[in-house]
Amino acid sequence: MTRKRNVPKWAWAAGIVVILAVVGVGMALTMHRAGPAATGTTGVAHGDHTHETEAELWTCSMHPFIVLDEPGDCPVCGMALIPKAVEAPALAQDKERVVAYWRAPMNPAEIYDAPGKSAMGMDLVPVYEDELVGGVEIRIDPVVEQNMGVRIQAAERARLARSVHTWGHVTWDETRTYDISPRFSGWIQTLHANFEGQNVKKGDPLFTVYSPELIAAQEEYLHARQRLGGPGSGYNERLLASAKRKLLNYAMAPSEIRRAEKRGRALDTVTITSPYNGVVVDKRAVEGRYFGAGTTLFTVSDLSRVWVEAHVYEYEVARVRAGQQASMVLPFSPGESRTGKVAFVYPFMEGKTRDITVRMEFDNDDAFLKPDMYANVTIETGTGDSGVVIPSEAVLRSGSKETVFVRTGKGRYTPREVLTGVTLDDGRLHVLQGVAPGDQVVVSGQFLLDSESQLKEAVAKMMEAVNPPAPEARSMDSKEDDFLEDM
Repeated sequence: MTRKRNVPKWAWAAGIVVILAVVGVGMALTMHRAGPAATGTTGVAHGDHTHETEAELWTCSMHPFIVLDEPGDCPVCGMALIPKAVEAPALAQDKERVVAYWRAPMNPAEIYDAPGKSAMGMDLVPVYEDELVGGVEIRIDPVVEQNMGVRIQAAERARLARSVHTWGHVTWDETRTYDISPRFSGWIQTLHANFEGQNVKKGDPLFTVYSPELIAAQEEYLHARQRLGGPGSGYNERLLASAKRKLLNYAMAPSEIRRAEKRGRALDTVTITSPYNGVVVDKRAVEGRYFGAGTTLFTVSDLSRVWVEAHVYEYEVARVRAGQQASMVLPFSPGESRTGKVAFVYPFMEGKTRDITVRMEFDNDDAFLKPDMYANVTIETGTGDSGVVIPSEAVLRSGSKETVFVRTGKGRYTPREVLTGVTLDDGRLHVLQGVAPGDQVVVSGQFLLDSESQLKEAVAKMMEAVNPPAPEARSMDSKEDDFLEDM
């Protein structure tokens, strides 16, 4: 027979304790490997302080998008993973809504930095920063910020100065250009204006002419003058005035008429003087040449004021109007600028160059400007209105999206979506929405900030996919209602 063996009670108790210890160690190892995803706990908050209870994350220094919950090697480059720095959660007061700027309710582009009334007398509406955020806010250490070369510039309210830059050339003022064409025929005896480019003043002699028509007109005048004291003096006075008017219409100078009166007989040759001030730009008169009535012998142009004809492309001509201020700089004299104004916009387009000619007027009392000189022209086409302006390099463009980074605190930067208007002078942009006067916008280093913001946003979305938040527990009442509905 088999003898039954008695086991002491203390041996049974020791065996049970060992089994329980093994089971407890196994459960602990399982929960440690599962991490916070299995437990559904990320931290316990007490008052204003949060005690971290979540497992440590590991990332690659060369590939920050690699985030794992245990140490090891990077699956991309094979480098050893390093602990990922976890930022402290924002305090409760950071979650309060902050007013970025104030705007008019009827005109979103009318922006103010303080509450008040709009141009229409309506109360301004606040625009909060959380409404403008175009990405994830980032925090940067001051040393890293300096190494990145981050530069800040404040947005400001300024005049919307917008100009058209083009080229042009100097030409004659057609309203101050004159042809000298005698109203009689004759032969040129002597030339006093001998060459083109010669300056002449009003009353200076141009040429001496022999003309039978002028001699006949002189004799008629002298005969009427001799009969002035005889019978029919009234008729003779009218005849004398008519004869003198005829000489003046022939452009005979009053000094020449007095010389004929003093001589008592007609002058064989008469000196024709210039009726205008200017420069001889065209000379067709030659000594000994015969000319008929109406023949142009000289062309004189007054260069104390000149025209500049600029060429503006069709997409810019709508902004150009008569009366606008203009300036020009000659290529060989870059430091000297001259100011004029737009006088006329031609109503037709050049078919070959696809541009429209704009005529401007410039004073030229010193005769420095010469016809056919080339000039760099700037036409101020701004309306004189004011608005919020920022440097154009502060705007990051991605398709139809425009973003700027605004500094909200020490080392804190927030991306904002903005709506920009026209491009202004000096490399600035008119901002219609998204930025208020005084906002500190990033003008250098914003590409690195944008990369960091997009990276943080991508990592946050990936972590949400890996560790989804625990579903909110339903109350007992809802469970009972579900149970009754199932029944």
